Amino acid sequence: MKRILPNRAILRLSGPDMLLLLGRTVTHSVDNWQTGEMRYGALLTPQGKVIADYLAMLALDNIYLDVHADAADDLEKRLKMFRMRSDVAIERLTGDVVTEGSWIDVRSPQMPHRAITPDGVSAITMPEEEWHAARIAAGVPEWGADYRAAEVFPTDINMDMMGGIDYRKGCFVGQEVASRMKRKGKIRKRTVKLRGDKLTPGADILAGTPVGTVTSVAGTTGLALVRTDRLAKAEQDGAQFTCNGAPVTFDLTDWQRAEIDSHVAEPADD
Repeated sequence: MKRILPNRAILRLSGPDMLLLLGRTVTHSVDNWQTGEMRYGALLTPQGKVIADYLAMLALDNIYLDVHADAADDLEKRLKMFRMRSDVAIERLTGDVVTEGSWIDVRSPQMPHRAITPDGVSAITMPEEEWHAARIAAGVPEWGADYRAAEVFPTDINMDMMGGIDYRKGCFVGQEVASRMKRKGKIRKRTVKLRGDKLTPGADILAGTPVGTVTSVAGTTGLALVRTDRLAKAEQDGAQFTCNGAPVTFDLTDWQRAEIDSHVAEPADD
């Protein structure tokens, strides 16, 4: 039996201007988008922060946006506001569900594969604990657990490294801020994996002074939003990292390791 991925909703865009609408509003490119291809993106505030991120699937006559259920109504409202005179219909599907399937989640091959399953097909919901354990193990932060609307920049949640931002596209809401952060060359905040026996969401990671905050936890594995320059400085000083008084270790990707190492010669900002 199919399993429904928890806390997901589906928006359907249809009409001749559906690509045009996304092309001028959201972070991902719509160029050379092939039927059946999934893309990752977000709608940003004018100040460059994430309102809602989503996975987009291009079908023959529609685009399906797989978005966190609590963010779906706001995303629908804002896309309709940006629609203006464009010939595109936007609606939230109340019967169809996001299930395990054959589409590879473009953010990480370790994530459960996905599908849009029509209303009426028998399905059961995946336990939330299993879902969060899978995405945390894959290093993928999620709206509603690790952040909410207008709290983080795309780079804070690694969207740029997951193919979620096309800096070369002509325009999108918040592009000026996002592009400026890219041009600066040094990203100061990243979401990273860590391990520890006393991780709790909202707890500080300390190395004498705070270097970051735990955002979600599954067992002894968690995600945290950290200041990469402070992390680099603490490592250089040989400091021990702790959370709630217990040691923690970081499980960094190769690109995260390289970014953090690039800060070693710099003074950490206050």
